[in-house]
Amino acid sequence: MPRLTARDFDPEVLKLFDQYVHGQLSRRDFISAAARYAVAGATGASLLTALSPVFAAQVAANDPRIKGGYAEYPSPQGYGTLRGYLVQPANAGGKLPAVLVVHENRGLNPHIEDVTRRLALEGFLAFAPDALFPLGGYPGNEDKARELFGKLDQSKTRADFLEAVRILRSHPSSNGKVGVVGFCYGGGMANYLATMVPDLAAAVPFYGAQPAASEVPKIKAPLLIHDAENDTRIRAGWRAYEAALKAAGVRYEYHVYTGTEHGFNNDTTPRYDEAAARLAWQRTVDFFKRHLASA
Repeated sequence: MPRLTARDFDPEVLKLFDQYVHGQLSRRDFISAAARYAVAGATGASLLTALSPVFAAQVAANDPRIKGGYAEYPSPQGYGTLRGYLVQPANAGGKLPAVLVVHENRGLNPHIEDVTRRLALEGFLAFAPDALFPLGGYPGNEDKARELFGKLDQSKTRADFLEAVRILRSHPSSNGKVGVVGFCYGGGMANYLATMVPDLAAAVPFYGAQPAASEVPKIKAPLLIHDAENDTRIRAGWRAYEAALKAAGVRYEYHVYTGTEHGFNNDTTPRYDEAAARLAWQRTVDFFKRHLASA
């Protein structure tokens, strides 16, 4: 059976799904509202199932080209202990450029672990913390993960991610230069970290919420910003963000991917757009290699 894509769904269903995954609609309300657009025997429930993630790794956890596992570190300003997935090339020679990977609003799920391994294959020391660790960690279910995520104290979570930057900067395998890439919630976190870490070497937000204009002058890192054309929720903030970036003289690249939906880089759901994801990923890797290389 051919893989479903965003084009197989009514645009209104995709909007409803975006509201559902960001906590603006309950499961029951999504099913009820989506039923109005169901055709050919489909139901609101079957549409939700069709849009929900199916995990399949591009890089296996036991791939011999990489090495890594889960690591814990103290985070005194955050929740106390930070746990994440740390991966690097198996046969690295010398110090490595480091990349912090920030997940969506479901914690450290198998997809983000896979993204972390992809970065390790590209020659980076990659670290993906699990914001849900203080609440038991990613629960293995996306709906439960979203519910848990809403219970986090975001001030402590932000402090954990700030600590993660420091951990990567001083890690024995790191060359001291740290970049951050994040997706959705993680894209917003990448923007936030850029305002908070003056020596951050690079930030790559994928469809992430923008910081307040008043915070933008604090950004010293170059930015590579990826947005989806049909993501009206995130793109609504772009004009003000762009004006603030220009006024502050921040270096940035901005790319909008034609015909794509929020989440187009996530290859576990029909919102994935292979061509856009490949292009955005290559741009991201090239950007990090330029800005994180040893002096």
